[in-house]
Amino acid sequence: MEALLARIAASDDADVTLLASLVEEIRPAQSEDLEQASNNLLALCYLLEQHQPLRAGLRSYLLRIIAARKQSHLYADTGIFPGTDFMTEVKQRLAWKMLPPAINDTYLKDIFSLLFHRRDDWEWIAGLDDQPWTRLLSALHFDELYDNTIVQKPVLEILEALTTLSHRLTGLGLENQLTRIHPAIEQYGSPFLGLNDEISDYVNEYHEFLTGQRSERSDDKQAMVLIAQCRDILQKVRKHARGTGISISLTQLLVRISQMLTRTERLLCLLESSGESRNLIIVQLFKELVTADNRKFSLRDLFSTHTELLALQITEHAGNTGEHYVTTSRPGYFSMLRSGMGAGLIVGFMAMIKVLAGKLALAPLGAAFIYSMNYSLGFMLVHALHFTIATKQPAMTASRIAASISEAQKEQKLDGLADLCVNVFRTQFIAILGNVALSIPTAYVIAWLWWFATGEHMANAEKSAHLIHELNPVASLAIFHAAIAGVCLFLSGLISGYYDNKCLYNRIPERLQQHRFLQRILGQERLDRFSAYIGINLGALAGNFYFGLMLGSMGTIGFILGLPLDIRHITFSSAYFSFALVGSDHQLPLYTIAISLLGVAAIGMTNLVVSFSLAMMVALKSRRVRYTQWWPLAGMIARRFMQKPGSFFWPPRNGTEVTGDPGGH
Repeated sequence: MEALLARIAASDDADVTLLASLVEEIRPAQSEDLEQASNNLLALCYLLEQHQPLRAGLRSYLLRIIAARKQSHLYADTGIFPGTDFMTEVKQRLAWKMLPPAINDTYLKDIFSLLFHRRDDWEWIAGLDDQPWTRLLSALHFDELYDNTIVQKPVLEILEALTTLSHRLTGLGLENQLTRIHPAIEQYGSPFLGLNDEISDYVNEYHEFLTGQRSERSDDKQAMVLIAQCRDILQKVRKHARGTGISISLTQLLVRISQMLTRTERLLCLLESSGESRNLIIVQLFKELVTADNRKFSLRDLFSTHTELLALQITEHAGNTGEHYVTTSRPGYFSMLRSGMGAGLIVGFMAMIKVLAGKLALAPLGAAFIYSMNYSLGFMLVHALHFTIATKQPAMTASRIAASISEAQKEQKLDGLADLCVNVFRTQFIAILGNVALSIPTAYVIAWLWWFATGEHMANAEKSAHLIHELNPVASLAIFHAAIAGVCLFLSGLISGYYDNKCLYNRIPERLQQHRFLQRILGQERLDRFSAYIGINLGALAGNFYFGLMLGSMGTIGFILGLPLDIRHITFSSAYFSFALVGSDHQLPLYTIAISLLGVAAIGMTNLVVSFSLAMMVALKSRRVRYTQWWPLAGMIARRFMQKPGSFFWPPRNGTEVTGDPGGH
């Protein structure tokens, strides 16, 4: 390293080859080896502190590299999403992964790609504490410079970047998507306009100060106030979006404005600071720029950043529906039981249609269509009649629990969260019991009436054996197929939230009310009722419809791909057990009956666990919640089960209903 520093000191050009070699000396063999990176960096600091010629040589070399290149793009663009739409950015990053863009040596932002070319460089650079980096800046002793004009070039580039950012913020802050959700931006004056004027005055005064036309200049306090006001606007837009919906383009707009405000604030602080505080800001900005440049082709970062707010709104809408799936009182408990039994009754007939459709000589796509329509229309009918499919609860209640976790984490309280978990378990238990309690006898009666009317069983001996085999949790893929159904349940919950959000954002009820053709056909009064119903239920109807499509087509997809893909759902599996029992003339051995019922229970548990786990993961991620009290919470729930196990299956006498209509969805 000392020999390399000597070569740098002897150099008088602005080529970055030697600097790239110096970075290679500092870079650890493994990006996660922060100790080696820290030792290498501290060794460089020691050499610079002990040898003044090496220090002066490296300092001059770095300043030549910076001064010879355009810098403002690095400060104004790197780490900030471009103005392209989401899908265009996805295509661009895919193209860059296959064929990276050409590097222009005249731009400082492109130099970062040469210096930090390894895909994981950002890990050790950002992973190191700030102290070794600030020590490096101190070891360079920029205070030894006698000619201050040398450092004016970076300052002028930062001022140019501030001007660019302020102009962009003005345009973005007046976008129609923002003013539509928060009209006060236009009514009372936009802080984005004020920020542009303030930055313009600040930059002009700074230029005059550097050229000696002013003896002093104004500070950045007013600009910081306006930045805070702009952030308040973004917060209000996010809050209002809960009632008006949000889109991917609006999400991208909010993220981009937020990034620009943060960068503007960082650059202003850099210009206003001095000494150790300036070094710290430089280090933080350096880490941010290296990470952004190193990850600029990452599709994972793109999806993560853009979908976070959208996922929050979707899970919020699913959570609003999920509140109807949690009961605390006995009236609500029995209402959920009746709601589950109603769904079990309908599922019995849906299972009958599925078995009869299986007897038709249909092509795979034809069979998928029949099965899908049976599931979809049946689930939509269940919703329209205000009944409840128990396994749809987890995807809905997960967001409700995630919101409570976020609140409990802030308040450091677990009692309310434990109560909610117990209430959710009890409500799901009684809904499942209601589904199964009526689907089994309904299917049994249907199978018996079919035999009485036709003289043959709906499910013959071969079909009965097949249905029984599919319920065996050991000898078949029942658990795996139940997990696939759990994934479909989770996706249907997201779809419900997405369409609820879409209904709000696109103002579907209002547009339906103004539709002239519908006004002539239905009349305004019926149209108003219809549009109001769609406004409340579009998400649930869409979720049920797509859930049916997924269930009905999964077997066909598996057939086409040559994979053992299928679904198992507890309510349908219990109905198929009744068909098989009648079809075998009640000759099933007790062992077979026991293992089949055990399989039904295992299928139901898998449905619940998979859908709930996935929904909880998305709900927690959308709220940026990292919960650290899982074990204390689990211990509290376990103690409650040991003390009062009946509360997990039966509501307390003095319980009060807090969620409204428990069986309404």
